[in-house]
Amino acid sequence: MGLASAAITVLIWTFFIVIARASASHTLLPLDIALLRILGASSVLLPWAWWLMRPARQRGERVGSLLGLSPLPLRVTLVAGWFGGLLYAVLAYSGFFFAPAAHASVLMPGSLPLWTSLLAWLILRDPISRSRGLGLACIVLGDVLVGGASLLKAFEGGEVWKGDLLFMLAASCWATYSVTARRYGLDAVRATMAITALAFVCFVPLFAAATALGWWPTHLPQAPWSEIAFQAVFQGVGSVVISGITFTQMVRHFGPVRSTMITALVPGLSALGAVWLLGEPMHWNLLAGLALVTGGILFGVRQAAPPRQEGA
Repeated sequence: MGLASAAITVLIWTFFIVIARASASHTLLPLDIALLRILGASSVLLPWAWWLMRPARQRGERVGSLLGLSPLPLRVTLVAGWFGGLLYAVLAYSGFFFAPAAHASVLMPGSLPLWTSLLAWLILRDPISRSRGLGLACIVLGDVLVGGASLLKAFEGGEVWKGDLLFMLAASCWATYSVTARRYGLDAVRATMAITALAFVCFVPLFAAATALGWWPTHLPQAPWSEIAFQAVFQGVGSVVISGITFTQMVRHFGPVRSTMITALVPGLSALGAVWLLGEPMHWNLLAGLALVTGGILFGVRQAAPPRQEGA
């Protein structure tokens, strides 16, 4: 189950980066895509959550939170849903409108082990071994090679650095969610239901009110129905329902740090997909950063050798 969950997560995360970057050249805006992601996931998960909690409600038990939409307690729902559902989606989709997919390949799944290791060390008291520390150092150096050039170009009026910063923030949000899932031992299905319920309750009414009052721009009325349906199905059902469940299951099986390091294939596959499918250039700093990040992940995922036991 753990290996299958890891394979599905890597595959969906790879296509998520390529498709999200391709969507930036079409009609919809970042918050439009985030809305469709939430609506697509809610159409599957919220009825499922209601059915899941129905036996307990019939027995008169008080279960869940958010008016019965989330199967988890309110505090856990707020923390997991804010970081793993709402904030991650808004930051990630906004970043694709400034920076190419190759940058996202390195800075989102690539920096995830760095943030997860630091948070696991602070919250779960998970020690950082020497090999994992060297791997994290390679990841930091790779991120600097990719994002440092964008920061230098900011003085020339470039905007790629904005996308790089948004990608790093999105990675930190997902790392917070993964550590939260491990700390509370969250069930994969119930955790995905909870983060979707919070995003639905908080973001959908706010989006409707803000666009109606003219506070936020939206291109939903101009977008073709085929684009709207595709984004709702892939971003909602694929990226949230399927990969959300498989990622949480992977965290329960391998732990938060090793789970994020297992995603070592995502930066390379998504960067190659961006070059092949989107025609993005692959500069030397991207290649070097990709190699360092991938090598750091693979090096850090190695387990320390068990201590030798002397014979009787």
